[in-house]
Amino acid sequence: MSNSTKNILITGGTGLIGRNLTKQLIARGHIVSNLSRSPGKDPQVKTFFWDVDKGVIDSNCINEVDIIIHLAGAGIADKPWTTQRKQELIDSRVKSIKLIYSLLKKNKHKVNAIISASAIGFYSDRGDELMTEESQPSNDFMAQCCIAWENAVDEGYQLGIRIVKYRTGVVLDNGGALEKLALPVKFFVGSPLGNGNQWVPWIHWKDVIAMYLFAIDNSDLSGTYNMVAPNPQTNKQLTFAVAKQLHKPIWLPNVPALFLKLLLGEMATIILGSTKVAADKILLAGFKFTYPDIEGALKEIYG
Repeated sequence: MSNSTKNILITGGTGLIGRNLTKQLIARGHIVSNLSRSPGKDPQVKTFFWDVDKGVIDSNCINEVDIIIHLAGAGIADKPWTTQRKQELIDSRVKSIKLIYSLLKKNKHKVNAIISASAIGFYSDRGDELMTEESQPSNDFMAQCCIAWENAVDEGYQLGIRIVKYRTGVVLDNGGALEKLALPVKFFVGSPLGNGNQWVPWIHWKDVIAMYLFAIDNSDLSGTYNMVAPNPQTNKQLTFAVAKQLHKPIWLPNVPALFLKLLLGEMATIILGSTKVAADKILLAGFKFTYPDIEGALKEIYG
């Protein structure tokens, strides 16, 4: 393990994870730069321009870089899944890393590791079966997106680069998925979704950051790891845990699955799908969770 200064380039660095990871990296004395379509706001972070759709990238972005962290990707639940949107979701993840690899193939560089996000959508809706990194992928859109994403990242092996892929679960923070779940609870109208028995592979955002740092610090870590807390919850357990934290009752019946399917279409799989995911592999690698249990995680978030 080496804690010497590293030069780290981040794609998707302006998202919640990217911003917080950047703070931690700078605090540890690392040099951080971003690839972005717009000028950066942080004077401590150099921003290089790229436009993935047009295949444009500033070739200076890889100068002196040791590690690339690939977080770029359009928001899965931000817009309805039209055919065009589905292509955008895949392209934003796949074309972006391919653009970087095309640069690494053509130019001298010292990049020795790519640490990339992926998602538990790889397994998609699998009922009560416990998913490990060796489990086969599903075949719906979420899985297809994750397979294409991971395959694109794997092309880095041809360049002799260490690769770590994190299949990220539902990240709990002050916004995002938790905010959507907690909002009806706050107004006394919270209830489980569908039958409520679907597994939610959650993780506290601080553990997400810590896991990226873990991959940076441990040069022998490579391959695919599930980025989920070791204690998965069902949608019902999670809803009740949030209600308990907010001191609110749950009295309404479950939201019918049919209603959610009519409202969200194919995207309903994100909230109705059941994905029970194991964290054993990253634990065996020596990672320690700060928030392994839902009570502690929610307590930290809601203060």
